[in-house]
Amino acid sequence: MKRAVYPGSFDPVTKGHLDIIERAAALVDELIVGVLNNNAKIPLFSVEERVNMLNKATGHIPNVRVEAFSGLSVDFVRRCGAGFIVRGLRAVTDFEYELQMAQTNRSIDCGIDTLFFTTALEYAYISSTIVKEVASYGGDISGFVPEAVKDQIYCRISETQREKCK
Repeated sequence: MKRAVYPGSFDPVTKGHLDIIERAAALVDELIVGVLNNNAKIPLFSVEERVNMLNKATGHIPNVRVEAFSGLSVDFVRRCGAGFIVRGLRAVTDFEYELQMAQTNRSIDCGIDTLFFTTALEYAYISSTIVKEVASYGGDISGFVPEAVKDQIYCRISETQREKCK
């Protein structure tokens, strides 16, 4: 069985992420989307909320499973019994970092390879950071995120802004 893991923070999931998920899932028997619980960052959404958003956004893809994890991606990949890490590239600037990570992961476990997917052109400029910024100013994010999670993002942004005003 060909199994791959697509790790990331997905805070929030974007149409760019979904593009990579759909294309990677078409190449493997099972794709596990690993939602990183990174204690070094303060995410907009909890890991449980991000897992739920991804489950909504990927419900139409039968061979995708979403799981939370913490620690090194390569350790999570090993625990999942996967042979591949999936990574998306939006621009040349992503490549240097992702290449370094792929080489580091390969040095930790030579049985795990990294598959790079270039993001579809219509999503190449989208990042979770941009989504949060546009939403914080009340801008339209419907072209950036799956419809199933759009309202959840607006609600959380407005909750966060109200908290700052107290």
